[in-house]
Amino acid sequence: MTWSIVAHDPGTGAFAVAVATCAFAVGAYCPFVRAGVGAVSTQSMTNRYLGPAVLDAMARGLSPAAAIEGALVGDEGKNLRQIHAVDRHGRAAAFTGANCVEWCGDVTSAGVSFAGNMLAGPAVLADTYAAYVTHAELPLPERLLIALDAGDAAGGDKRGRQSAAMVMVTTEDFPDLSIRVDDHGQPLDELRRLYEIWQRDRAPGLKDQPSKARPSGTVDMDAIEARWKRQGLDLKFRR
Repeated sequence: MTWSIVAHDPGTGAFAVAVATCAFAVGAYCPFVRAGVGAVSTQSMTNRYLGPAVLDAMARGLSPAAAIEGALVGDEGKNLRQIHAVDRHGRAAAFTGANCVEWCGDVTSAGVSFAGNMLAGPAVLADTYAAYVTHAELPLPERLLIALDAGDAAGGDKRGRQSAAMVMVTTEDFPDLSIRVDDHGQPLDELRRLYEIWQRDRAPGLKDQPSKARPSGTVDMDAIEARWKRQGLDLKFRR
């Protein structure tokens, strides 16, 4: 009931998942990312336990293929599952269960994987892949949005449209970018709108947030107040 992209950008170290479906709140149950480790999407009669299991295995050094195989061993419903992953070495792997609803399939390449089920046809993944590789010069989130748009134009989920999500992690234990459209007639349009707001309102301040490199982040009250003033906000800390 979903098609998704899991990707690694070796230039920034980012891992990301972008996903769309005709079901409610896909961002709540399909995408999983972990800094320095990898990205996973678990879908088609989703088993959410598979995402963390695959990430844990890749963190121990297993390849995505071995991690997926190991995670599925104890799952009696594995032939209903679809799961794919990419790791920090750019290795990618996918599993599409024998009982997944047609059209279903997957495509993997260096640093990226595409997978979907309940799709209008194979062109959904083919066009998603083509758009992604054609726009290699763009930042990773923009490549993912363009790729999903291409898959949607090719028919997307054959049932229709309802939700979409994108999550990206770089160096920290939590995502730099995490946006979700849980219920919308045009979820990919709305996802792009949220991404543009993130670019404007959130991305510029990431450097000031507490991080592994700077555990307290920016705490200079004068500097923070000056930024608020430039934004037209009359705000001051208590002193």
